[in-house]
Amino acid sequence: MSAAVGAGQGERAVLATLKKHLIRIGLGIIVVAVFLGHVVVSARKDAILRLPLVDNLENIVYDTRVRLTMPRTVDPRIVIVDIDEKSLQERETGGEGRWPWPRDRLAHLIDRLFDHYQIAIVGFDIVFAERDESSGIRVLDRLAQKELRDVPQFQAALEAIKPRLEYDGIFADRMKGRNVVLGYTFTSEDAAVASRKGMLPAPLFGGDVLGTRKIRATSWTGYTANLEVLQKHATSAGHFNSLTDDDGIIRRVPVLAEYGGNFYEPLSLAIMRVLLGAPPARPIVPETSALSARYDGLEWLQVGTKLRIPLDDMAGALVPYRGRKNSFKYFSAVDVLNGRVDPAELKGKIVLVGTTAPGLLDLRATPVDPVYPGVEVHANMISGMIDGTIKQRPPYVLGAEFLLLLVSGLALALLLPLLGPLVSTLTTVAVLISAIATNIVVFHYGNLVLPLASGLLMTLTLFVLNMAYGFFIEARGMRQITGLFGQYVPPELVDEMAKNPEQFNMAPRAEELSVLFSDVRGFTTISESLSPEDLSLYINEYLTTMSLVIREKHRGTLDKYIGDAIMAFWGAPVADREHARHAVLAALDMQAAAKALNEKFKAKGWPTFKIGIGVNSGVMRVGDMGSQIRKAYTVMGDAVNLGSRLEGITKQYGADIIIGENTRERISGFVCREVDRVRVKGKDEPVAIYQPLGLEGQVEKQKLDEMKLWNQALKLYRAQDWDMAELQLINLGKASADGALYEEFIGRIATLRAHPPGAGWDGVWKFETK
Repeated sequence: MSAAVGAGQGERAVLATLKKHLIRIGLGIIVVAVFLGHVVVSARKDAILRLPLVDNLENIVYDTRVRLTMPRTVDPRIVIVDIDEKSLQERETGGEGRWPWPRDRLAHLIDRLFDHYQIAIVGFDIVFAERDESSGIRVLDRLAQKELRDVPQFQAALEAIKPRLEYDGIFADRMKGRNVVLGYTFTSEDAAVASRKGMLPAPLFGGDVLGTRKIRATSWTGYTANLEVLQKHATSAGHFNSLTDDDGIIRRVPVLAEYGGNFYEPLSLAIMRVLLGAPPARPIVPETSALSARYDGLEWLQVGTKLRIPLDDMAGALVPYRGRKNSFKYFSAVDVLNGRVDPAELKGKIVLVGTTAPGLLDLRATPVDPVYPGVEVHANMISGMIDGTIKQRPPYVLGAEFLLLLVSGLALALLLPLLGPLVSTLTTVAVLISAIATNIVVFHYGNLVLPLASGLLMTLTLFVLNMAYGFFIEARGMRQITGLFGQYVPPELVDEMAKNPEQFNMAPRAEELSVLFSDVRGFTTISESLSPEDLSLYINEYLTTMSLVIREKHRGTLDKYIGDAIMAFWGAPVADREHARHAVLAALDMQAAAKALNEKFKAKGWPTFKIGIGVNSGVMRVGDMGSQIRKAYTVMGDAVNLGSRLEGITKQYGADIIIGENTRERISGFVCREVDRVRVKGKDEPVAIYQPLGLEGQVEKQKLDEMKLWNQALKLYRAQDWDMAELQLINLGKASADGALYEEFIGRIATLRAHPPGAGWDGVWKFETK
């Protein structure tokens, strides 16, 4: 009876423990369900339950495994004849000239490779879709048909030399009876406009081989293939398409590319089949059963009796990268053409003709190198087929991933809430290490790619969830007290809000405001010339003076200091209909205060300074923003960013203040000259910018006359009358004490004269820097 009582107490204790952690266990099960949902819909890119983070992490994990386990050796069986920069130099400097080369030279290359170097096979990572008319034969044909049709001597001479000028025919003739495999490409444009150029080779097999079974494979709508005469004389051909993942990395090649109901092979497989005597290929599908009837994956492609290629869920194969670029021997095409390569280096080898020249655009991003020659992708595939090292990622691994996540996820969701922090941490670390080690062993020695990212991320999420939940519950009281006293508003807002607190709300909202940014030019140089004590006095006096102008004189909200820079705004929290006017007046008074302050600094032996100020108006987000640790009443938005950009370009124009067109439209009673129309970094729409010279009636006549002449020069500049505009600017520069603005436009005119912007130019100047 006592045993029964003990058992009952034990059960109640377990139930009590589970009840105590019920919320945590429930949250853990939800996490597991989310990851299981991701696995279920992983084949659909647009599914709601799909987790892009898991996909991105899976790619990173796969790339890491590839880099850790790749052999990093050079495969001597495959060599690359490289159309490199050396080969593309002009013939006078030892090259063959720019691409494309005349095909009689490529015919000579084939002769060299097979007759002199005695290679086994050559594959071209190049498509020859256009006729070669570099010999001038088309011009001679037209002359024979028109102007010289009645000249027997010309007709006879043309017939005699015509065979030597038909470069495509010469190239095709050299392929005959030799192991030459051409390349071509499929396209995936809209079917109605997709191009279909050239002649496709015979497909690897037709869709009837699969019967009624439907498989998932990449489907293409068009192609760019080789000329018919070339394709007919080549031994075979294969496409050189690759599969680029969402992150722009090439990890796979479509082994079966579907077009028009038929399936076509890649260049690497075409080369292998030629070497093996062109055996037939057949897809291997799981045995038919009630379960597999709906299974649309292929697991293998059997080629003859000697070659079996593992396929993924899209009938592609993972590229078995041997290492970074130069994992195969390269020989310059021009050296091969001229017989400068040791024949022993190429004898009996598999040769790929491709390019590493940046201008020919065959450089790809891969897991092993961000800039990787496309021709080496084919070389790696051939090497992997020979060695049987292509990794397997069959479609059924999704089922295995689901079961692993289900079992391990439920176990952790139930176990971790019952463990203390230390034991929970050690358990999680042990699970992670075991999963990673097992996965790498299976990857390297079993050539099987099992998903890892989802398991790692799920385990870490469950661990963080449990740790965070415990932390929040136990420390809730302390955090509440910290939150009450750790948040604040700028002191200058307190008095206004205290008078009528019900009228003010620090919650974020959208308002039309004006923002000001100022910055000391060359402050680094100034700071280096002062002692630490003097520098502290210098910056304190400067910031105090400018802050008083903003806050006390013009009722601006002082947002923040960023080193020597100041940010302020008008119109919030207290509404101000004339926020733009007050911001511009503050900017003018700040410049006046800077002159007075410079006199004081001179008397102390301190360096003087100049400031640039940018002002902009528009709709901004204003409110109490930040973190739980620190918040501030501030503004954000495109109009704020533009104000910062305007301050940044003041030095470009030699202007002390620049305001945006929104600010200019909202003020009156100021003399403002238009400076430019610009497109600043980070914005697509152009904006007119102005320099306020002062209040009307307070600007010197000389300045007003100079502004009129400037407006004329600006009009000539925008009309692209470079000569007159330049003359006007030179005259202005001679008459002005500060000609930085005019020098800027004179420099632009030199650039635009050399590179005319065109008739539709809107006069906008684009800034690429902030």
